Amino acid sequence: MEIVSIANKTITEFVLLGFYDIPELHFLFFIVFTAVYVFIIIGNMLIIVAVVSSQRLHKPMYILLANLSFLDILYTSAVMPKMLEGFLQEATISVAGCLLQFFIFGSLATAECLLLALMAYDRYLAICYPLHYPLLMGSSRCMGLVVTTWLSGFMVDGLVVALVAQLRFCGPNHIDQFYCDFMLFVGLACSDPRVAQVTTLILSVFCLTIPFGLILTSYARIVVAVLRVPAGASRRRAFSTCSSHLAVVTTFYGTLMILYVAPSAVHSQLLSKVFSLLYTVVTPLFNPVIYALRNKEVHQVLRKILYIKRTETLD
Repeated sequence: MEIVSIANKTITEFVLLGFYDIPELHFLFFIVFTAVYVFIIIGNMLIIVAVVSSQRLHKPMYILLANLSFLDILYTSAVMPKMLEGFLQEATISVAGCLLQFFIFGSLATAECLLLALMAYDRYLAICYPLHYPLLMGSSRCMGLVVTTWLSGFMVDGLVVALVAQLRFCGPNHIDQFYCDFMLFVGLACSDPRVAQVTTLILSVFCLTIPFGLILTSYARIVVAVLRVPAGASRRRAFSTCSSHLAVVTTFYGTLMILYVAPSAVHSQLLSKVFSLLYTVVTPLFNPVIYALRNKEVHQVLRKILYIKRTETLD
């Protein structure tokens, strides 16, 4: 693909280059990522259906899981359709569409950062303060925190988009990424983008480091509490759960911090795309497995639902 400049001319659309430099793998990538996208949608939808349909799962932990699943569906759906289009043909997106994609994607990414921290805090309260847990994390309090998490994500990125919308773009119009990456998008502006860049950096540091610190603190205290329990199956199960959650959290937060807080650590655009795949595709893919599908209560509810559906079909 030839990359051309449109200097001194206001542009109305961008071309998302994606993985343009390896066209021989495009069809394979299309098949693989389509399958991944379908799995993400189905896996997360199963969790939502299980939580909504079962009264026994109307607890804070499962309410948070259902919200995480819904968020992941929207999160990947904001990015993957354009990525899949890029494997079949040249993927173009209008300037307004780019702003909208960044707003949705960025808001959901921010909300997920906060939601993951809330989930870790919920587990900390449940394990370290089991007698006070119903008071500290009741259903109404949980829903209030969830609503705050969603609203915070959209408010933070709404401010960034409002600043970016004031910029003028006059070329080139190629974004070397499979989605409207903020750094690359703003880097193409003809007007001065420093206010938007500095504001985004400050908000990124705030929205990444504080929730990540809360997660690490929560799990550190959980580990201390678990170590006081006599060695056995309960301790192994708790450590297994903590390590699985931390693996996903570290992947998600680590890649976001590298790309948006310390972008100079990424020395090639191909490496940047790989890191982007980790938090846009891999994390939403693993979330259903790590957080819910290994959970016995969710398993039992899903088996019951599938058994009822199968019985109705046979009848």
